[in-house]
Amino acid sequence: MVQILSYAVKYASNFYGPFRDAVGSNKFLKSDKKNYQMDFRNSSESIREVALDIKEGADLIMVKPGMPYLDIIKLVKDSFKIPVFAYQVSGEYSIIKLGVKNKLINRESILESLISFKRAGATAIVSYFALEIAKKLKN
Repeated sequence: MVQILSYAVKYASNFYGPFRDAVGSNKFLKSDKKNYQMDFRNSSESIREVALDIKEGADLIMVKPGMPYLDIIKLVKDSFKIPVFAYQVSGEYSIIKLGVKNKLINRESILESLISFKRAGATAIVSYFALEIAKKLKN
């Protein structure tokens, strides 16, 4: 069986910056992507988009970025009873990674950030920390 993952909840976020810088896409952007990504101030738009995508056959919903939108993850999960994927984007990862490196926060902050997604109702988490966590769990 093939399942359809909806990218319905993608906010026009400043947290994508490190990825865009790494791949050099900033210089090619013709707009700020706000014409097709959601305004971070608007939570009701995400619910409308999820409802439309479910009506069109979506089986799973992705919320991107994740941490600034834990409330949206919870709202989608509670409103639709559908699997919700949280995507921890490059900016979220970078903030935590630099915080640990500069001893502003400890390494447990990594796991804490991921557990927050689960508490909000995420069924799965996409994160740049995936390999690091997998290695830790393996040992």
